[in-house]
Amino acid sequence: MGRQWLHAKRAIVNLKKGQTVGKLVKEISVAAKLGGPDPAANARLFAALEKARKASVTRDVIERAIKKGAGLGDEKMALEHVLFEGYAPHKVPVIVEAYTDNHQRTAAEMRFLFKRGVLGVTGSNKFLFDHVGIVEAHHADPASDLEAAAIEAGANDFEPLGHHQNDDIPEGRTGARFTTDRAAVHAVSTWLAQHDWSVVTSELGYIAKVIPELDEAARAEVGEFLQELDDHDDVQRIWAAVK
Repeated sequence: MGRQWLHAKRAIVNLKKGQTVGKLVKEISVAAKLGGPDPAANARLFAALEKARKASVTRDVIERAIKKGAGLGDEKMALEHVLFEGYAPHKVPVIVEAYTDNHQRTAAEMRFLFKRGVLGVTGSNKFLFDHVGIVEAHHADPASDLEAAAIEAGANDFEPLGHHQNDDIPEGRTGARFTTDRAAVHAVSTWLAQHDWSVVTSELGYIAKVIPELDEAARAEVGEFLQELDDHDDVQRIWAAVK
């Protein structure tokens, strides 16, 4: 999956701390808007808060972001959720999830960023992906039975996940990506958290149905393209048909 593969490559690229914090704050606001301000009842918000704390985002900033997203304070969030569909170099399907206060500006900037690929219209490649719930988590026990955890949590599928695939998974811990029905993502996250799993991602996302074969040079070119997209301030998620 493209976004997780991109996370693993970020260790090589020093992203600006301010940009990283800005995206984390936006993610907190979006999560609070979509699922409410209580992290105990909002798995996406809970995961976003954990990432923000690891990045040393201050408590005041976190609280303002939650209130803004949930509409509890004087400052209201006026962000539009936009999906851009297209193709990276070598015809790799890509879905870009963005939150913007100016759709026209973001669309124009996406057209520029896709100059090495192809920016399609709405619905042009979404059929190449499954729209599912995704929960990524890790456990201290190296002998954790992933299949049993998936069954008991109510997930549809699972795959092992290491630090090299997602840098939110600490070295030496058992990591996994659980795929769920869209309506079950919170229930699966809650079960895992109650059974000593540390949840790092809980969201709805897109998993490519087919992964094209790429040689090393092509993968590097696609990786550079995805990184340029991810560097855009409005981009929150990138889903691509690469591993």
